[in-house]
Amino acid sequence: MKKLDLFILKSYLGPLVMTFFIALFILLMQFVWKYIDDLVGKGLEWFIIVKLMFYASSTFVPLALPLAILLSSLMMFGNLGEHYELVTIKAAGISLSRIMRPLIVVSICISALAFYFSNVILPFANLKFHSLLFDVREKKLSFNLKEGVFYDGIEGFVIRIGKKDKDGNTIRDVMVYDHTKHLGNVSLTTAEWGKMELSPDKKFLVFRLYNGTNYEERVDLRNNESTHPFQRTEFSEQYQMFDLSAFQLTRTDESLFKKNYEMQNITQLSHSIDSIKTDLASDRKAYELSFINSQQFYDRKSNLRRKKVDTVKNFNPTVIYNFKAADRFRILEAALNSAKSAKDNLEVSKDNIYNKSKLIFKHQIVYHKKFAFSIACFLLFFIGAPLGAIIRKGGLGMPAVVSTMFFILFWVISFVGEKYTAEGVVPAWQGIWFSSAVLMPIGIFLTVKATNDASLFDVDAWLNFFKKLFKLRERRI
Repeated sequence: MKKLDLFILKSYLGPLVMTFFIALFILLMQFVWKYIDDLVGKGLEWFIIVKLMFYASSTFVPLALPLAILLSSLMMFGNLGEHYELVTIKAAGISLSRIMRPLIVVSICISALAFYFSNVILPFANLKFHSLLFDVREKKLSFNLKEGVFYDGIEGFVIRIGKKDKDGNTIRDVMVYDHTKHLGNVSLTTAEWGKMELSPDKKFLVFRLYNGTNYEERVDLRNNESTHPFQRTEFSEQYQMFDLSAFQLTRTDESLFKKNYEMQNITQLSHSIDSIKTDLASDRKAYELSFINSQQFYDRKSNLRRKKVDTVKNFNPTVIYNFKAADRFRILEAALNSAKSAKDNLEVSKDNIYNKSKLIFKHQIVYHKKFAFSIACFLLFFIGAPLGAIIRKGGLGMPAVVSTMFFILFWVISFVGEKYTAEGVVPAWQGIWFSSAVLMPIGIFLTVKATNDASLFDVDAWLNFFKKLFKLRERRI
């Protein structure tokens, strides 16, 4: 039996690792396609790209691992059935449940590791990924001077070059507008040619200009508006430095992202949910008291907090005509302003309560998904393994199609449940666990069918079943 267990494990772990990295690669390519505009043209170092890809791939594990378990288990049992190895093992008196026993143990271990990953590693990966992605997206495009184009990427300067030599450093017909004084185009430097160099620390760009002229309107002198003083200085060689710190990748403090629900573990999520619920309850109480006091629903003359009698039912609108026209206008305007003010306060209170409620729902979604992720890995194994034993087709053809269909069903149900939970339509324990509740009876049904060697995809068997069903119905009629 130990040789059989080793054979089953070797047959399963190979496809599992392969399909996991294939799924991870596909999801990573989707990420690259989505954020390609934020990555290209910014002169990022190769290790920054590698770090971003690594952290991004870590966040895709909750999608890639369930798909890999479903596809690999289906492939493995499909291969065994296609090559009649499964029939041979069963002929030796070994049941399908005994064959699946080592894989069940492996699935339990994978589910436990999946929970550890979602609770410990995933929050850390989300923190690193989102903070680094934020900094990359905020980074300016790399310095790139083009011939005949005014370049304003350096703060305080506008640069134009007529031509750039093949060496990439020699520039000709140079114009530099200095806007650092925020006074408009009052300072201009021109040069016949020059050289571009980076400082040793790569924080400054140095222009070494030759045979040029500085033009400046002296707006800082007395009576400049009437005299319009102008200064021109010729030079044979001049150095000009430009600060490139804006083109450097500056890292934001990661502690600013730690309060996000995606960067928290179960303990932190529980604490955040309790804190937000406490704030929400206090806000509701404060809004209620503020509205009641502002609208004078209680009798202020009395020391007791007795509600005033509602006189709206007995209100006669014609009483307004007992006042003068000017007084009527003033009374109606005051009533209208009071109603608008009450409505605006209620709208603001409603939006604030709604936003805090949605924040609670999002925390609850992440909280339950940490458990649902590990359970889904276990349930998908009990769909893939018996389904592969029934289909008896190996490779990446039929198993890939069938597993993709089941995974899409799982993902769509999970997505819909998550959206309903985020809007407060259903509680989190229903929305997040609904997909697992759907998968469980499917897994039980397929496992029973595979254990009993039922011909689930045999057309003749289904035709016989429906014929018997119709005959039974005709007898009852």
